[in-house]
Amino acid sequence: MGGTDGIKGVGIYQTGQLQQVLHRHSFRFKKQLGQNFLTNSEVLDALVAAANLTQNSGAFEIGPGAGVVTWRLAQTAHRVLAVEKDATLEPVLRETLAGFQNVEVRFADVLKQDLAALWETFSDCADVSVIANLPYYVTTPILFHLLDAKVSYHTAVVMVQKEVADRLTAAPGGKEYGALSVTVQYRARVEKVLQVCRGAFTPAPNVDSTLVRLRPHPVPPVTVTNEEVFFALVRAAFGTRRKTVLNSLALGMGVDKLGVARALNAACIEPKRRGETLSIAEFATLSNIWESQLNGNG
Repeated sequence: MGGTDGIKGVGIYQTGQLQQVLHRHSFRFKKQLGQNFLTNSEVLDALVAAANLTQNSGAFEIGPGAGVVTWRLAQTAHRVLAVEKDATLEPVLRETLAGFQNVEVRFADVLKQDLAALWETFSDCADVSVIANLPYYVTTPILFHLLDAKVSYHTAVVMVQKEVADRLTAAPGGKEYGALSVTVQYRARVEKVLQVCRGAFTPAPNVDSTLVRLRPHPVPPVTVTNEEVFFALVRAAFGTRRKTVLNSLALGMGVDKLGVARALNAACIEPKRRGETLSIAEFATLSNIWESQLNGNG
């Protein structure tokens, strides 16, 4: 159930149209907020399609900006809730989203929001998808905030810096593989949807972007007895990338090398390897052994 009859809002897909709306409300881009609004209609189509929305879906949008993406979501989804940090965009969004009864915009920092409470907005929706054109400087914190909240979402479609997309989808052994790769892949299946050039935005950023889709795992791909220990080990292993996994874990976990070596040997992991060579399965095995040792059962 999209917008109502007699929609007054405008579909601002072209840079010229967007600039007119922004000028009308004396809006100025704030570099510190990483504001780059999507204006390419083909990319917009790909983003909305990747979200797999139906007329019974809810759409949670992080950073609607001028409402370019929001306008399309409102035509497709049953309900849209958008959280925007920049309150000076309120008159802009009031114009671009005029006539839609199924859209709510809240002006707040999404990192300070209780996502589980926000999800109550979608109580009458069959499922919820997350859509975000993420500011590059805060991409990782927002992703972690979403994943840690453990809210039920069908799909998350996010626009991120190309280098971040490479890290999200990286396999063990490469320079892009790190704590972000392991953490996100433990929570969801990640895939690249579309490479996006900088000219698709206004103003154009200094880097190219990638549209990425996350689909949560019904259950994690590996069995972990204590997720807190698992994630702590992952962070420690990548904390000093030039060191061996033995040295990195000893330093990062505050445990003597003998104890670390014992856990690594039990997990069949060569102590001289580096953290970036360990698979998620190996981290899980090591975590479970580590947990057993900490509980005095090893």
